[in-house]
Amino acid sequence: MKNRWSENAAKAFVEKSAKDGVDGELALRLYTTRLLGDDPALVLHGGGNTSLKTTAKDSDGRSVSVLHIKGSGRDMAEIEASGMPAVRLDPLAALIERRRLADAEMIQALRGNLIDPAAPGPSVETLLHAFLPHRYVDHTHANAVLSLGNQPDGERLCREVLGERVVVIPYVMSGFKLAKQAAMAMRAAPNAEALVILRHGIFSVGDTAKQAYSRMIRTVGRAEKRLKQGTRQPFVQVKLPKALASLAEVAPVLRGLLAEHGFPMILDARTSKPIRAFVGGRDLARYSQSGTATPDHVIRTKAKPLIVPPPLTGGLDKFRDAAETALNAYIADYNGTFKRHNRRGTNIALDPLPRVILVPGLGLIGLGQSPRAAAIAADLAECAVDVIGRAEAVGRFEGASEKDLFDIEYWMPEQAKLNAATPLPLAGQVTVVTGGGSGIGAAIARAFAEAGSAVAVLDRDGDAAEVTAESVHGLGLACDVTDADQVNAAIARVAAHFGGVDIAISNAGAAWQGRIGDVDQAILRKSFELNFWGHQNLAQAAVRVMRAQGVGGCLLFNTSKQAINPGKNFGPYGLAKAATLFLMKQYALDHGSDGIRSNAVNADRIRSGLLTAEMIASRSKSRGLSESDYMAGNLLGREVTAEDVAAAFLHLALAPATTAAVLTVDGGNIEASLR
Repeated sequence: MKNRWSENAAKAFVEKSAKDGVDGELALRLYTTRLLGDDPALVLHGGGNTSLKTTAKDSDGRSVSVLHIKGSGRDMAEIEASGMPAVRLDPLAALIERRRLADAEMIQALRGNLIDPAAPGPSVETLLHAFLPHRYVDHTHANAVLSLGNQPDGERLCREVLGERVVVIPYVMSGFKLAKQAAMAMRAAPNAEALVILRHGIFSVGDTAKQAYSRMIRTVGRAEKRLKQGTRQPFVQVKLPKALASLAEVAPVLRGLLAEHGFPMILDARTSKPIRAFVGGRDLARYSQSGTATPDHVIRTKAKPLIVPPPLTGGLDKFRDAAETALNAYIADYNGTFKRHNRRGTNIALDPLPRVILVPGLGLIGLGQSPRAAAIAADLAECAVDVIGRAEAVGRFEGASEKDLFDIEYWMPEQAKLNAATPLPLAGQVTVVTGGGSGIGAAIARAFAEAGSAVAVLDRDGDAAEVTAESVHGLGLACDVTDADQVNAAIARVAAHFGGVDIAISNAGAAWQGRIGDVDQAILRKSFELNFWGHQNLAQAAVRVMRAQGVGGCLLFNTSKQAINPGKNFGPYGLAKAATLFLMKQYALDHGSDGIRSNAVNADRIRSGLLTAEMIASRSKSRGLSESDYMAGNLLGREVTAEDVAAAFLHLALAPATTAAVLTVDGGNIEASLR
């Protein structure tokens, strides 16, 4: 554990903050908070908190004692002054005299004492910070301290290793009771530099930001030093089959099972030597089911991961059956836990689906309704691998009890950290867009990402694909859709990255021209390679994954008006597009029984919303179109953009009872309408 305090960096941060109106003490508080938050061995995803006791002006201009405390769920690594709201200190400190304080009263007191009522909600650990006399208080969930504390004899280990200036108390759930017990313990040890709460984390204190930070690093460093002396082999390995199925084969099976039992989720798979050792351990069923690294993680990972059997090559049907049995048992166990601990009937059951899956031979998988949620679950699972591994090397991992984890998972302040907004319509879905590097394809990628879908962008120009993908926080891949091998490889990459495919939008195309009686056959064949076979290659690869998932899917084709209303000298383009129109219908006919819908968008004379007037004029000229040609035959007399086409694709994706349909987007061209 390295102390990363830098006098020069601290000074520069204070000077920069002063320009934004942040005083020096708060700036240093922010500086060390970022140092702590930037180290994943100390803090992950909104965990931990820090505080500063100082003075500030209230709304009446009076100087009052305040506590600057990290806002609930704020990321310490990137925190700004706005993320450290000030609360009146004296009213909160006085609450220590209370014998009891209900959670609702505590939250009301925290929000009611905000200097700025519009500021973010203070951390649920605010009272603990307020009850301690020290000006600076730091709190982390340091992995090394958790490895020591999550032991049957964790108290003895922590006292022995961390020294007499560290107070150690048993686990108590966050809130008023913990704050009061922590304060009493620290009052009895006025020279203490830190406080460890078993199975929870560590608080360090100081008169300055540097002192509190340095004490945190020094104390955690002692724990790390002791753990390095562990001589036990943490995970004795079992012999696994050599011929294991790939992640691209396994992920859609697991994703489909989850969707059948609840709702679609994105997968985020991780593998490494430590992870494979963890999931391949003989005692996996013991140590992986013994609780989370710290109870705070339970709202993101559930109390336990799901364990499935090793997936054998060529045996995916058997794997699916075994995984379904394991999932059913997991759901039953979760529901049983809820019934056991919800005796007052005050909680409504959360969904019982796992958020982490362990696959012996492959690794671990984080689950969530967005790529970010899945990544957070996977990060916390990797943290558990580290904490449990080092705990097992010196003893035996033993996390918080089932009851304690239940209480945290269903604790209102913890659930409030999660986004309670109404889920987006495509949350948990995976969309693939070809030709997504620019124009209509890029607009489609943006529209589907805004609707909540994870998006994979395929384009012959790999750089363009990555640019679009970056703008939607998706996956960008170079792929020539005329090459079936490249398409199959790209879809396998998507399945391994996100877990599968739900919506495949075949958009890539190009308009070859020529009078049909004179055109070179090479041009006609090129057009069919892209404008027909490119669509077939994507659809076939996507359907293979959709059928493995077993929960249906959606194919969407960009067929253009040429499929219905052929243009003069556009035969090479229109003939291929007409074939694709019937390809769409054939997929609807042949795979409707698989729950796979197949539809098309018939678009014409589209202007990309990303093009400048000069670019539009140049493109029009190259196509032999005048400015007025774009509006010719447009019954609505309005410009049609790439975003309009994207909206049509999105509409079809959200129409569960619609298949074999064509939706026209051209502003109104009666000759291109379906009769």
